[in-house]
Amino acid sequence: MNKHEKLNYVEFPSEDLPETKAFFEKAFSWTFVDYGPEYTAFSNQGLDGGFFKADMNSSTENGAALLVFYSSDLESTLEKVTKAGGEIVKPIFSFPGGRRFHFTEPCGNEFAVWSDKELD
Repeated sequence: MNKHEKLNYVEFPSEDLPETKAFFEKAFSWTFVDYGPEYTAFSNQGLDGGFFKADMNSSTENGAALLVFYSSDLESTLEKVTKAGGEIVKPIFSFPGGRRFHFTEPCGNEFAVWSDKELD
């Protein structure tokens, strides 16, 4: 449901839309709807969004916002990300309130995954 003046949608660049789609399908079971050859959209992932064809990427290094996934099993999610072709750019680290890691998908967009679960 759309809510007045609340975040509703996010868009990311991708220089290779099929590669980006394949990564998110494999790592997180996302599905996409293509809107022509230069745009694809996802929904029902906590925040709807899409990827547009561009020769750039979104990373904290160049000042971009960081979108963060939640996981109840951080190590399992890290394994899925790497098996799908993601690159870990910050290995799991602790912070007040939990642990997290950062990764880039094959076209260089940076994301993070956090968990409030501590190691046993």
